[in-house]
Amino acid sequence: MRNYKKYPNRRLYDLDNSKYVTIDDVRQSLLCGDSIQVIESSDGKDITRAVLLQILSEQEEEGHEAVLTNRAIEQIIRFYDQRFGRFVSSYIEQSMLLFLEHQDQYREQMRNLTNLNPMNAMRQAMDMWASAGGQNSTWESPNKESPNKEDPNKQKDED
Repeated sequence: MRNYKKYPNRRLYDLDNSKYVTIDDVRQSLLCGDSIQVIESSDGKDITRAVLLQILSEQEEEGHEAVLTNRAIEQIIRFYDQRFGRFVSSYIEQSMLLFLEHQDQYREQMRNLTNLNPMNAMRQAMDMWASAGGQNSTWESPNKESPNKEDPNKQKDED
């Protein structure tokens, strides 16, 4: 755990390394996997959450993609007025821990998805759906040759 003190002049002091740091230094510490605690120098109040929210906000201002959508933030704010706050907090934390546990698998799956040709991916999905009997499907992959298919260019013999 890295410990910081925030002074009234808005400067941050790294108590572990005995030096002043910037908010970006704190962010870099987080990216390295450190947990942090930030205490207000004037009254000893723990302001860690406020600093973490500031870092999130600055990330988005710098052009990074938002992790939390407006809709998600609005819903979180609404939970503060309900009695679900503790449940939601625990749920989000557990979901993040589970996501982190399987992060490498997710990355590999996403890498595989981005390498797929969209048409082949659609054909594979339709083939899987049809093989599962999806709506008693009559779907046949264009890649498969069917001996029962007639050549649409061939005219029928008239008797």
